[in-house]
This record gives sequence, C-alpha cells and structure tokens, in this order.
Amino acid sequence: MIVMGIDPGVNVTGYGLVEISPRHLQCVDYGGIVAEKGASLGKKLEKIYHTLRVLITQHQPSAIAIEDIFYYENVKTAIRMGQVRGVSILAAQLSGIPYFEYAPREVKMAVVGNGAASKQQVQAMVQTILALPEIPQPYDAADALAVAICHINRLKTQQFKEVAEGL
Repeated sequence: MIVMGIDPGVNVTGYGLVEISPRHLQCVDYGGIVAEKGASLGKKLEKIYHTLRVLITQHQPSAIAIEDIFYYENVKTAIRMGQVRGVSILAAQLSGIPYFEYAPREVKMAVVGNGAASKQQVQAMVQTILALPEIPQPYDAADALAVAICHINRLKTQQFKEVAEGL
C-alpha cells in the first residue's frame, strides 16, 4: 500500500509517497512542485494539478493525505493556500482515490511527538523513520512525507482499535 502526502503551497507544493511494507515504511518518491516565478495564480494551480495527476498515475497510491490550513494572519495567503488544497483534493477525487486531511499540529505530533516541532525536527524525524540517507529537501517534501506517515499511523491505530474491540 502506498500513501501520498501533500503539503500544499502556492510557490512550492511538497509531495511524498510512502509504502507500507510488513517490517517498515519505505520512501517511494518525494519532491516539490515549484511554481514559475511571476506566473499567474491560475498557471501555478494548473501546474500543481497536472503534476499531482502524473504522480498519482505513476505511483497509484491507495490514499492521499493532505495537510490542512493552519491559522494565517494574512487572509490573502490563507485563501491562496485553500485554492492549492482545492486543486489537490480535485486531483485525488478525479483519480478516484480517497483523501484525508490532517492539521499541521497533528502531523508534527505523529512524527516528532511534539505538535509545536520545528521544520528541522520534522525533517530529521522523517529521515530517521524512513531511513533516508539525507534529510529530504525541500522542507515542503519532508512535510509531505510527514503527512503520509501521519496517515499511516492513523491507519495502524484504527486497526489496533478494531482488533481490541474484537477481543
């Protein structure tokens, strides 16, 4: 089973694909969808959508986990982030893949054990959990991998609850 994580961003949208194997988690792919400087918002959203669709077709994830918007003081930034999230959700929906949303604090808690962890802490723990030879760059990609790991942890917790309830 492969889970795709997405860290939505207008200038860089991080993506990460994590495969669940019987013994460990394995990183399949990660990176950042970088917007062309000076491009219109429409062009940026188009690039994000098409790149996500290509990645989905290529890797065939079973689920897509998307980081939710956190509080922004700048309303314009929050609206743009919402638009990127919308494009990400649309890519999942049109691919027929279920998507799940996680708050940034929940992702950090699942990966680092601290909901207020720094980006560097998230990067280091993602590297450790996935046994990567180097810290994933850009940090948006590390965040996307963290979102995928968060979803996998949620799946494991649900499976454990189902087993416990059956006893």
